[in-house]
Amino acid sequence: MQGVLNIPAELEGVQGVISDAFPGVIEIFEQQLVSDLPPIDEMCRYIERYRGKMLRPTLVLLCGLASNPDHAELIDREEQEQLLTRAHQVCGAVCEMVHMATLVHDDVLDEAEIRRRGQTLNMLHGNETSVILGDYLIASAYELCSSLESPTPSRIVGNASAIMCTGELLQLHHRNNHSLDEATYLEILERKTAALIGAACELGALCTLGFDEREHPVTQALLAYGRAMGVAFQIQDDVLDLMGSEEQVGKSVGKDLEKGKLTYPLIHHLANADADQTLRSIELVRLAENNDRSGVPELIEAIRGTGSIEATQSLAASYVEKAKGALLELPDSPGRRLLELMADAVIRRSY
Repeated sequence: MQGVLNIPAELEGVQGVISDAFPGVIEIFEQQLVSDLPPIDEMCRYIERYRGKMLRPTLVLLCGLASNPDHAELIDREEQEQLLTRAHQVCGAVCEMVHMATLVHDDVLDEAEIRRRGQTLNMLHGNETSVILGDYLIASAYELCSSLESPTPSRIVGNASAIMCTGELLQLHHRNNHSLDEATYLEILERKTAALIGAACELGALCTLGFDEREHPVTQALLAYGRAMGVAFQIQDDVLDLMGSEEQVGKSVGKDLEKGKLTYPLIHHLANADADQTLRSIELVRLAENNDRSGVPELIEAIRGTGSIEATQSLAASYVEKAKGALLELPDSPGRRLLELMADAVIRRSY
């Protein structure tokens, strides 16, 4: 993830291959969204500023590289040009396009005002425009994906997109449900966030191994890695939405509370507080749901008092360990070690 990882010297060769491939991802992304209509072109250029950590395309490229058992030797011999192909770059661009579509739609659902420290598209152009532009991004992603020689990537991206929608619908179904349990919360995360991150890792492997290798042990290992990492990533996002500041995170915060979306710190707190504190905390949550944030500091202190932040961090760490455990299917290599570092980084980040 850009700006999040400190790369040790022994992994700089791998990082160099990824960095060299990134301009191709950006170029493909931008070319796909060029429109002959100036207003559409302007809006597409605006949302390109939504690109941040570029986690999903990074994972496509890195999983593609790590899937090649000879990548360390090829890098040492400076023959790395055969490690990553245009297919890897296309899949990276597709995953980022789908992700950005979800950001545009999420900002509408959350009535968010800030994204990447700038105004959201819905604040500038309204919800109707944002919804249609998000649809345009998804349609463009599928068109780009269909340019590959196999229908498999399109099936993977289509399936992941459908699963993400079911995760969002499940979360909306449980809006204002103050009895939401841990199992349902995790199912929402596995669908809403982990599905696309898992797909990015799977696509990276398949671009290297061949699109008919979905059952290959390496493909399955990287898919499992991505799914577990995706859950850890979203748990950390939920902590930042509750505990972070807009300046720190770079986007509107506190939206989960306002929209009645219970996340793990609050789920754990309500399950472990005494009866009086539980009633008071639900009262404070209801205030936030009615756009009264005056009780949020008290609520955060109560959440701290039940050790719920530590419990959330522990849960995220358990998914990071699960992700790293999946990588044991791959031989020890620079690519695998960088994937392990990325897993650790998702719960250390502050934005």
